[in-house]
Order: sequence, then structure tokens, then C-alpha cells
Amino acid sequence: MKLTPLEPWIQKKIGSQVGGILRSDLEAYQLEQLRQTIQFARQKSRFYSEHLANAPQDISRLDDLNLFPFTTPDNIRNEGQQLICVSQSDIHRVVTLDTSGTTGKPKRIYFTRADQELTIDFFHHGMSTFTKPGDRVMILLPCERPGSVGDLLAIGLTRLGAIPVRHGPPIDPSEALSVMETQHIDGMVGVPAHILTMARLWNTEHKAGRHTPQQVLLSTDHLPRAIKSALVSIWECTVYDHYGMTEMGLGGGVECQAHRGYHLREADMFFEIIHPDTGEAVAEGAEGEVVFTTLTRSGMPLIRYRTGDISRFIPGQCPCGTSLRALERISRRLNGQIYLAENSGVSYPIGQPALCMADLDEAIFPIPQVLTFSANIIKQENDTYTSKDQLNISLVVVPDVTMDEKENIANRAQKALNAVSAIQIASQSGMMDICIHIQELEANNAGSMAKRVIVDRR
Repeated sequence: MKLTPLEPWIQKKIGSQVGGILRSDLEAYQLEQLRQTIQFARQKSRFYSEHLANAPQDISRLDDLNLFPFTTPDNIRNEGQQLICVSQSDIHRVVTLDTSGTTGKPKRIYFTRADQELTIDFFHHGMSTFTKPGDRVMILLPCERPGSVGDLLAIGLTRLGAIPVRHGPPIDPSEALSVMETQHIDGMVGVPAHILTMARLWNTEHKAGRHTPQQVLLSTDHLPRAIKSALVSIWECTVYDHYGMTEMGLGGGVECQAHRGYHLREADMFFEIIHPDTGEAVAEGAEGEVVFTTLTRSGMPLIRYRTGDISRFIPGQCPCGTSLRALERISRRLNGQIYLAENSGVSYPIGQPALCMADLDEAIFPIPQVLTFSANIIKQENDTYTSKDQLNISLVVVPDVTMDEKENIANRAQKALNAVSAIQIASQSGMMDICIHIQELEANNAGSMAKRVIVDRR
């Protein structure tokens, strides 16, 4: 099994001279970078000069970071420009993030050229996990603007000696499939639901024997197991998962050939797992919220940024042989969890589970005719002045399905949804109904880059 290429890359970045990375060397490097980052942010950022006023002036070990306050998404929304540590003329790229399902100010993340170079370097080495010189890689992410994620990825692939095929989000999946075949694409990078749509459309057109990608990297949204399984079955490809967000500089970590979890950019970021309620560090291997601190960014460094992602560090060494940590696959977010029939006056059992998009994904995506779907919850009032939730699911299915097939798809979806724990509890309490709609694929929604969430309209 191939060692993750992130190990020799990080080893070179931290200046380690031994045959492989020693955790002690990496942690010594991280400690020094943390000290420099904290000092730099205090001196250059109006926000951090106030935000860290009551924190220690220095740290002598990594655990001392627990004494520093968190940075939150609201801090970026409300005080974003005050986090900047360089002059406006040094800012090369500003990314505006509109958060799905919320109102108010968007988040704006600021990068210098040097900050974006760090991302290109990560893409260059991370993609070499499954990409070799000469491979043709189709980029199904925004890539038109300089400094966009697809543009940075294309530059990284070129440095690797691969051939980037800039396409952008597959607004027209059939057209994207045509490019995939005529360009003899070896690998592709895109959003899980987008690439599933392409694969299932390809499958319905009976293209047995035609060209398909050998490697697929899925990014920007969580990867449902059902989507990975479907892609492997249809295209007989190898599927990798990438973890990142714009606040991380677009890249955070990538799976190795062991597919055991994400190996992280540990020379560029320091990661923690905390209890989401108390903010305290959890035990090694325990689940909690992912928090990171940038170690090498100058435009808008972030100290103890709360991601809202739930995961854990996987104990033990990865089978690929690296000393780098492995972060378990992200499956849900704190702000994506919805409690059904809340505020309805109904007493639920203690420990009532919440519903999140990942639950719906694993229930619905195994249905082979489904390309993608959306979900929202509304509140229904009745004559007795009590209320119940209605979960609306809009399924987008493959073309030319008959009425009988649509009925079978709806019945299968209903059965799968009824088996989801949170839905089961709410339904049995008489406080929720499910309404399933089936529709045709619309080109203007096929390549949307918005994260898929359950829209709460209650």
C-alpha cells in the first residue's frame, strides 16, 4: 500500500531530516508556528488584539492552546475585516460564503497570494495520492475565476504533470458525460451528488464498454456511503474523499489508499477535537467538534476556529504507514441537526435523536433511480391548536420512468425514511408526516454548488 504523499511533503516543510516524520518533530514545529501565529495575530489584527486580551501571552506546550478563546463563524460574519492582518493591497482573493438556510451577513474569507500558494502546494501533493503524470483530470468545480478552487486545483495538477480539464459544475450532466468520454478522462474531482447524477445517467443510457474514470475525488460536501457504493458499482472506479472548507484555505485533508480517514495538512494547520457543549478537549479517539488553527497563513489567520463538523481522530497507525493523524470521515454538522416536532408540547424520550441530511442521504441514495433530492420541514397547525411537522422530500429521478416506477420509488423512499430513528420516533408520536414528490432533472439545478441541507421552514 502506498504511503500517503502528504508525509514526505510535510516532512520537507517542517525540516525533519529522518527517514520518516517523528511526531515529536512535527509537534515541536506546530508549537513554534502556533506561538508565531498568535503573536502575529495580536500585533496585526484589531479583532485578535481584543479577542486574546485575557489569554496567556505565550504558550510552552500544545495543550496551552486550550486557554485561548474560540473564533466562530459569527466572528467572521460580523468582524471579518478586523481579522485581516495585512494591507488590503496584499489581499489577492476574497471568497464570499452565503450559508444555506440562514439569514444575515455572509462570511468573507481573505487570502494573500502566498496563502493561495499554500493551497496549490497541498493540491499538488494531495492529488498525487491517486494521480500520475499524464492523467487527464476533469475538474467539476468552479474554475473560471483566477484563485477559485478549480483554478488552484488545475495549477496543482499541472505541477504534478497531469492534464487538468477545466469544466466547472455540471449544469448539464449529459454534456459533462460527453466531455468525460471524448476527453478520455482518467480522474475527476467534484461534488458527491453531482457525480452520482452523472454516473446514474450514464448507467441508464446503457453505455457498457464506453470510457469511464478510474479515480474519483469527492469534495465540498459530506460523502454518503451510499454514493460511494453506487459510483464503485457503476463505474468500477476508486473513490477518494477530501475534507476542506474555505476557512481552511479550501483544502484540509485527503484519504490515502487505505481509505481509513483524512490525513491532514498538519504543517499548515493544528487540529483539535472538542466537546461541542463544554469546549473542553475530548479523550483521544472520542467524537467531538473539529477545531483548527492556521499555522502558515498571513492574510486572515484563524485561531481555534470552530467548524461545526463532528468527527474524531482514529486511534492507531494508518495501514499506509504514516505518522500523520487520520481524521474520521465527516458525516454531520452541528448546525445541520434538526429536532422534529420541537416546541409542540410533546414529551419525547430522553436522548431523542436529531435528524440531519446524512440520515436522509443514506436512506434515499441507495434507490438506483434517484439522481438527487432536496428536503424541507414545515409546521402544520390543526383544529386542536397542536402542531405537527411535515417532511417534504423532492426526489429527482432518471428520465423516462413510468408512473408505476414512480410509485415504486416513492414507496421505497417512504419505507427507508420510516426506518430513520428520528423520523420513526416523531412518526410514532403522531407528530410528523412525510410527503414525497418526484420530479424530472432540471439543468439549472443540476450543478448547484450550495451545500445540501434540510431547510427548516417552521
